[in-house]
Amino acid sequence: MAGRARIERLSGVLTSGRVSGKVALITGAGQGLGRATAELFAREGATLALADLNEATVAGVAADLSSTGAAALGLQADVSSLASVRAMVFDVLDAYSRIDILVNNAGISSAGTVLDIDEAHWDRVMNVNLKSMFLCSQLVIPVMMKAGGGAIVCVSSASGLIGQRAQVAYNVSKHGVIGLVRCMAADHAADGIRVNAVCPGIINSPMLRSIPENELGDKLSSNVFGRAAEPLEIAYEILHLASDESSFTTGAAVAVDAGTTSALR
Repeated sequence: MAGRARIERLSGVLTSGRVSGKVALITGAGQGLGRATAELFAREGATLALADLNEATVAGVAADLSSTGAAALGLQADVSSLASVRAMVFDVLDAYSRIDILVNNAGISSAGTVLDIDEAHWDRVMNVNLKSMFLCSQLVIPVMMKAGGGAIVCVSSASGLIGQRAQVAYNVSKHGVIGLVRCMAADHAADGIRVNAVCPGIINSPMLRSIPENELGDKLSSNVFGRAAEPLEIAYEILHLASDESSFTTGAAVAVDAGTTSALR
């Protein structure tokens, strides 16, 4: 099925208010998976706080969703900075008084072996892909605890489940996300907070366009469907884990990768 037809089919699924009345903070919401998740959550009744490093982009997403009748606040934030994350959380609380769902989605791609990358490259990948999720969770969990619970979904990757050549910093950061999720799930179950990870395979998003053309074919053939996922296909799994329908699921790392990590090929 062509990408546009696939999106139209998924978008046509009847909404059922799966996160109705809940406040959801989504990072990296300006494009790709973050935007698709924001649009899906809006259709499912959530009140949205959308954060992105690019202020103009996230403001545009918030405006688009607001025009459909959704409550959507756009926030500029550098989620690798404690001061910026603190300001972001304060702004959400000023607007909505609570945070029921946190989607830690912000991330960047990376390529290279330990011999190819330098310390600055390593630190940037770790800060954006892993430290950001630690900081956002650290500041949001106390808010959820006061409210009696909540749900956190962290976007890891199929790369967080397996070793791969020439992307050491990215893979290590995404493995770290899964470790963070499992620890937080154990630490905060008694607080009524569920924490899970989504591990997508290759996604039809701006990050896909950063892959060199001579490598793209191998990436697409790494799964049994031979194609990239549409962002909305991954967003539905994020929605499931954020909603009450997954009430018995915590500490999970859910592969949504068309068989990439399950040796189906």
